[in-house]
Amino acid sequence: MKVTSSSPKSKPGPNQETKAATKVQDDADRSCSRWPPLLYGCVSVLVAVSAVLAAQLYRLQEQQGGLGAADRPPRVWVAGNKVDSGYLKHVLNVFERLGYERGSEEDFDVLWSHPYPFRIYNDTLLARKSHQKVNHFPGSGFITSKVELSTSGIKHIPIAFKMPKEKEQLLDYAKKNPQTLFVQKSNSHRDIQIKSVDAADLDANSTFFQEYIGNPLLVDGHKFDIGIYTVMTSLDPLRVYIYWGDVLLRFCAEEYHPFDASVINKYVVGDDYLPIWKVPSLSRYHNELKLGHRESLNAFLRSQGSRPEKIWSQIEESIRSVYLVKEPSMIRASRRFGSTRQFFEMVRFDFVVDDELNVYLMEANMSPNLSSAHFRQNVPLYEQVVYSLLSLVGLAPRIRPGLARQARSPGPVSDMLATDKELAVFGMECGSPTCIDSCGGVCRVCLPCLTVPQKAFLRQAVDEHLNRHLTRRILPPQTTVEEARTGLEGLQNLSSTNQLMHLWFRGKCLLERSWC
Repeated sequence: MKVTSSSPKSKPGPNQETKAATKVQDDADRSCSRWPPLLYGCVSVLVAVSAVLAAQLYRLQEQQGGLGAADRPPRVWVAGNKVDSGYLKHVLNVFERLGYERGSEEDFDVLWSHPYPFRIYNDTLLARKSHQKVNHFPGSGFITSKVELSTSGIKHIPIAFKMPKEKEQLLDYAKKNPQTLFVQKSNSHRDIQIKSVDAADLDANSTFFQEYIGNPLLVDGHKFDIGIYTVMTSLDPLRVYIYWGDVLLRFCAEEYHPFDASVINKYVVGDDYLPIWKVPSLSRYHNELKLGHRESLNAFLRSQGSRPEKIWSQIEESIRSVYLVKEPSMIRASRRFGSTRQFFEMVRFDFVVDDELNVYLMEANMSPNLSSAHFRQNVPLYEQVVYSLLSLVGLAPRIRPGLARQARSPGPVSDMLATDKELAVFGMECGSPTCIDSCGGVCRVCLPCLTVPQKAFLRQAVDEHLNRHLTRRILPPQTTVEEARTGLEGLQNLSSTNQLMHLWFRGKCLLERSWC
């Protein structure tokens, strides 16, 4: 008696399916050759069979990571209010030039969200796929919230008091410093004005009073601020870059003197600010010599006998301090999203400078303005910023889109770009008996001591270094060969992962100075 199995039949694999479809086409070919009168019918059969074959091949290629769906143009989902009205024009331009199609919440490779997305699209981001990238980090509000940042006590930020919680501290400080002026601010960045503490509303929620810097550096009589486009590519460990192709200088619309606190345009940069090309002392550098904002200011300050390097070193120190202080809060906020390797974020830090070249951080802008509606001359700056950002985080493809997606996971495509050889540092130390028997000290960055997640974030750091374009790494900070030789010296106050990241960059610096 013949016994049949009650278990379900196994599903044919893609090769079996393809062979079966090929047999169908062969049979159809033979039928057509025997029956010429049925030519038109045969053509129809062949078309249908070809469609079946194409579908089989499509599925096979997709499963094997080759062509097919995985090789379609990458798709960017641009989220926000009226995203086609013009304020994201230059973002869209750069994505289009890189070959991206417009995607949607259901189908995207990159989410570029103007608002903070983790409340609006929470479920989508919790269920995101491994290849999808998002242009914000969970918890970045700890940096971009004006109240949170200004009242954090971080170096280079003028002292501030949160209302109404710190009302008594404000009154006490004002009493001890009667010449000090204060500005009342809120997260909305509206109604900023110098106010008397006695006449102000000290019970207004979500506002704060901040000490006003009363001796600003002036150029041709105008106060100005400096915008630094800053990109965080990794949270734990921290990796932070600044766009070093240029900065954004914005001058107050009216001259500072004679000072009048009731005239806001004397000390607050508005939408209709005075651009650099209309500032006489800078216009020759910028308009005729074609220097950027930063180098025009540098040239002017040097002509006045000042050393602008003091400004830029303080700015980098300030930005590093903000991320190091806020990192623990952001890590806690991001835990529910699992790995943060798919996130990146660009903000613009705005600074003012006093007449002794001391730098003060005013705010960090989430989704900074990249619209040239007021000033067409800023188009190259904005588009270079966006392109440099996308290049840095691996979204300006150097290889086919399907392969670029594969490169984010271990395999032959990833190995083509970088292997463990690019992760290896401190060769002499790692080959010593000490590191053979231990993973302490410098040995912790030796390849046998690295975990799979650690190798993943180091490989990501390699990619960023190769793709950095006009950006410059500030965290871990730039180093020297002499400092790199000190190993872990000076890193004791960092978290364990940040120690490893700093130490690894020091090791890379010893191998190749472009990493320093």
